[in-house]
Amino acid sequence: MSTAYRAVGWNRQKLRYDATIATVVFSVLAVFVLGGLVIDPNATIETLVIRACGVGALLLLHVVLAIGPLCRLDPRFLPLLYNRRHLGVTTCALALTHGVFALIQFHALGDVNPLVSVLVTSREYLSLADFPFQQLGLLALVILVLMAATSHDFWLRALSAPVWKALHMLVYPAYALVVGHVVLGALQAERGPLLPTILCAGVALVIGLHVRAAQVERRRDTNHSAGAAPAFIDVCGVDDIPECRAKTVCLAGERVAVFRYDNRISAVSNVCRHQNGPLGEGKIVGGCIVCPWHGYEYEPASGRAPAPFTERLPTFSVRLESGRVLIDPTPHPPGTYLEPARVAAADRSVVARSADARTA
Repeated sequence: MSTAYRAVGWNRQKLRYDATIATVVFSVLAVFVLGGLVIDPNATIETLVIRACGVGALLLLHVVLAIGPLCRLDPRFLPLLYNRRHLGVTTCALALTHGVFALIQFHALGDVNPLVSVLVTSREYLSLADFPFQQLGLLALVILVLMAATSHDFWLRALSAPVWKALHMLVYPAYALVVGHVVLGALQAERGPLLPTILCAGVALVIGLHVRAAQVERRRDTNHSAGAAPAFIDVCGVDDIPECRAKTVCLAGERVAVFRYDNRISAVSNVCRHQNGPLGEGKIVGGCIVCPWHGYEYEPASGRAPAPFTERLPTFSVRLESGRVLIDPTPHPPGTYLEPARVAAADRSVVARSADARTA
């Protein structure tokens, strides 16, 4: 959390995460280059670096795009979200190295500006064999560099959340451009089925994960208030909410995170004020809801970030009846304190009987 721009604070987790990324990336690059020398002794180091960085960037881009839907499908992947930007910046660094080396090797020795050379080398847009695939790669690289350069929270505040979000959603067009760059470029020289099969499997995996996550989210967003007048709506049982965790429901078109903690239940908007992170997938630590994306905190009863921070969430009225949780779908203004619903002894006995029945 931050109320103003400041340098990134490196903690033990971030250092271990980045050390792991660096070790894996350099190991893969080293194996790729050394393996390339064994397979083709005539290949130059520059050529192998171009190939290795291109393959590394493509693999990491698949990982980056898979993290989001994986977290929707299985909360065990949520820790990967904490430093997903680091993977994105690493992807950009590999892609930029690939592009710079390719620009030097293939376009820097003529009498035309290398960037101009990339743009005018081929204009056969109607030919698959001669399509200007390098231009697709250059456009994708521009997008990745722009995203990496604006990845810090300083730019989130400077650009505003909607603009920043729209900018970083360009990762999907960039991915399409990269796939086109590979299909119309490197795969044109492939005679075996291995690399095309691997690329098709990667694309299918990314698309499949997003489609499956969308289906799961759609089921979760079943509107409990459809056709009902504004009133308290039965959303779940008390025992459906794990201790210090939340049950996410959709009321009047808005996702609400219903938290249970210390025999109390409070409901707040599911949308974190930082980057629209899913608060319902977080947990309560030290009395505060902690967003699973970047650690922003909110008091569950008021939706307020602890001082000196100023973020506020809409809150929702909660009441309990016979072990069931009822929510008023009309939100209160952000930061409104509401007394939590108390899980009374009668409610706890209902929950206990329900749990015993399921066990039996």
